[in-house]
Amino acid sequence: MEIERKYLVRAVPEDLDAFPSSMLEQVYINFRPAIRIRAYDGASWELTVKGPGVLAHEELNLPLSEDAYRRLYEKREGMPIRKRRYRIPLPPYTVELDVFESPVRFVMAEVEFPSVEEADAFVPPAWFGKEVTYNPSYKNTCLAQLGRIADPEVP
Repeated sequence: MEIERKYLVRAVPEDLDAFPSSMLEQVYINFRPAIRIRAYDGASWELTVKGPGVLAHEELNLPLSEDAYRRLYEKREGMPIRKRRYRIPLPPYTVELDVFESPVRFVMAEVEFPSVEEADAFVPPAWFGKEVTYNPSYKNTCLAQLGRIADPEVP
C-alpha cells in the first residue's frame, strides 16, 4: 500500500545538492490501470503497477533487466517523463523532491506515510507550497498523456 501526499514547492532548499539523488526516466505501458517502467540512473530498472485511489493505493514494484526495460519502452504510451529525485530527511519521513525536466519543468515534493491517519495529521514545512494530492493535473499519467500540466492556475 502506498500512502502519499504531494505538494508544489515554494522554495527549493539551497543545499539541494547535498542530498542523495537519482535521475529517473519513466514511461507508461498502460494508463488504466497505471503500468509504468522506470530507469534509475540508467543502472537499475523496474515495472510498477498501481491500483486505483489517490491518497492511498496498492502498488506493486518488480525489478526488470535492462533488456526487458528496452523492449517494454518500445510499447510505451504518451511521452517519457524525466526527473531528478532528491531524498531529503524530514524525520520521521523522507521528502522525495522531484525536479521535472520533461515534458514540463516544475518541482514537486511527495511524502509517503505508514498510515492514512499519519498522512492526515501531517503538517508540511514552510518551504512546501500548494498541496496537489487530489489534483489530477499533477499525476504523472496526466503529464505523460498531455505533455503539460492541465491545471489552469499554472502558466
